[in-house]
Amino acid sequence: MLSTLGLETGAELVYRAMLRLPLAGIPALAGECALSQDDVRAALDQLSILALVRPSHTGDGSLRAVSPEVGMELLMVRQQAEIAAQQQRLEQSRAAAAQLIAEYADLRPATAHPGVEQLLGLDEIRDRLARLTREVREEVVSLSPGGAQTPENLAAARPLDEELLGRGVRMRTIYLASVRNDRPTVEYADWLGSRGGQVRTLTTLPTRMIIVDRATAVIPVSSDDTAAGAVVLTGQGTLSALTALFEGLWSAAEPLGSEPAAAPSEEEDLTPQLGTVLRFLADGHTDDAIAKRLGVSSRTARRLATELMDRLGARSRFEAGARAVQRGWLPTPR
Repeated sequence: MLSTLGLETGAELVYRAMLRLPLAGIPALAGECALSQDDVRAALDQLSILALVRPSHTGDGSLRAVSPEVGMELLMVRQQAEIAAQQQRLEQSRAAAAQLIAEYADLRPATAHPGVEQLLGLDEIRDRLARLTREVREEVVSLSPGGAQTPENLAAARPLDEELLGRGVRMRTIYLASVRNDRPTVEYADWLGSRGGQVRTLTTLPTRMIIVDRATAVIPVSSDDTAAGAVVLTGQGTLSALTALFEGLWSAAEPLGSEPAAAPSEEEDLTPQLGTVLRFLADGHTDDAIAKRLGVSSRTARRLATELMDRLGARSRFEAGARAVQRGWLPTPR
């Protein structure tokens, strides 16, 4: 009860017992408090340090508890002094932090383009994203073309996402459609949805991107190595264009959750995924390139290409493209 004033439980029990039994010695106090005599002696040492007990005026070497009025005032004065010292240390720490931030800002090279900040390496990227996450007020939207997330990554993201959603921050994410085959990712989408987050999917995505409060965007400099570096964009015109890009993709994307995506009707010739593969084949992309864009394995990409050729009755990819044009699956080349 008095722990907030710096008094440990054992010391409080002994102090209360001494107020009730002023003449009790150590054995009697031990019995009254259900403590060992060593514990009582340790409690008396703390009470002496806090000036809650004093030597008896009888001169027999015994101790007496000071009155609660005096004792509680002593404890509160002591605590106020500790708070003042802690506040002083906090102000000193804040000043030191401000000085370090200012020195770091002086060391950073000025960007050649207003509204563009370059980040080199994974450490700088993570530090910048952490700062943006702390500063976000309204909304975070993102494109995640990397395919299914590992259970470890999802577990690591959960506390941060829960904190943002708990603050009322809107979260919208677009994954590749291939994540629909990954149960941990689908379960995570269900968890986000139960807390107000939204997840949708598309068969292809242009790049990895995060936009915070429609005011700051982070985009990797290389889609092949997203850890190599990134750019932070804050220009109004650039953010308007990137936000419009996201909203257009969001409108075309399908919600992700435990419910499976709607199956194509009998009138539809191709699923969205097969239609995308067909366009990539017509553009001359290899199986490995298609796999990377769809977030699937090369084996899956080959299987999809083979399925298309079988459905078209084609013996080569060139013939498959010609037959797709005949069926109206691809536009006629000009």
